Amino acid sequence: MTLLLVMPADAPGDVRLRSDDPEVIRRELLWIGVRFDRWHAAHRLPAEADDAAITRAYRCHLDHVRAESGCRAVEITRLPQGPDGPAPAGHGPSPAGPDQPLCEDCSGEHLHEEDLVRFVVAGSACFFLHVSGAVHAVLCTAGDLLSVPGRTAHWFDAGADPRYTAVRFRQDAGGGTRSLPHGLAARFPGFDALAAPR
Repeated sequence: MTLLLVMPADAPGDVRLRSDDPEVIRRELLWIGVRFDRWHAAHRLPAEADDAAITRAYRCHLDHVRAESGCRAVEITRLPQGPDGPAPAGHGPSPAGPDQPLCEDCSGEHLHEEDLVRFVVAGSACFFLHVSGAVHAVLCTAGDLLSVPGRTAHWFDAGADPRYTAVRFRQDAGGGTRSLPHGLAARFPGFDALAAPR
């Protein structure tokens, strides 16, 4: 279930808004310049679909985002990654190489020069967006597209046992990631707390 929580940056326990209504989520995120959308595959995907199957199933959507955003690269990212088993929550080697970090490598607050554009194919994860004195926690699930403007402070958490597959859109080959020093992420509930049944 997709979920949005909005909390003051200085009061993580004070939830000002909690909604699982896609229209409410879309409207609230639009206020901070973030695009949220829901996509449906052209045909049913198996649980362990490979990159080619994912690309075929969402070709029309992928081409549209590339055309409107100027993104030159489209990659499939997965957590856990590789043959060595699960990666730590929110971490894992980049399929593009160690010199090109994924947002998914950053569990502490940081920002990128380019837009962060992710489409969740399977599983779920939480993107925390720190904008105008508030933190918007967006728990994304399969079918969710999130497009966050460059230089927006944020962090990412996929939980202690990550199950996450997403399409990552990139505008250039550089990382352009800058960590922020104040440790805000540690004061907020993580993915596991937000995803727990209520």
